[in-house]
Amino acid sequence: MKADGVTIRLIGADEVQAFRHIRLEALRAEPASFASRYEDWENLSLEEWRNRLKEPVFLAFQDGEPVGIMGLFRQRSSKMAHRATIVMVYVRAKLRGTGLAVRLLKAISEHARDIGIRQLELFVNAENPGAMRFYERQGFVEIGRVPGAVLEDGREIDDVMMARRLVG
Repeated sequence: MKADGVTIRLIGADEVQAFRHIRLEALRAEPASFASRYEDWENLSLEEWRNRLKEPVFLAFQDGEPVGIMGLFRQRSSKMAHRATIVMVYVRAKLRGTGLAVRLLKAISEHARDIGIRQLELFVNAENPGAMRFYERQGFVEIGRVPGAVLEDGREIDDVMMARRLVG
């Protein structure tokens, strides 16, 4: 998927350095947006980074440099394997509002549908109304909340659970 000089693609283990680069950038730039901390990821071994790519990860590239990321984590249980959670969502600040997040979501949604996913789910920090509005515009609906899901600087912050059906 390519437009405006930005290409989006599913990456493999051979692109682990690009994955590492954009994931650490995301955790450093937007620490309140993620359940993980930069410190949780910065010292992972190369093998651990590669292992994280066993689940689908899409990167957006501009001039060969990663500028956005979106991952998918499929449920393991056979009764729940039709569901997957969107994770690691990030678009570099200068590219926000350009439609790149929509394109990343479209790419991962198409991939999810192709591998038999019927429902996409995600968690959004309750203190991030912009992200919630974005997902609502993309057809996601709030399905619940996890009270005190994240502990940030001693404060408990709720996670908003959202879902979107991919099939009727």
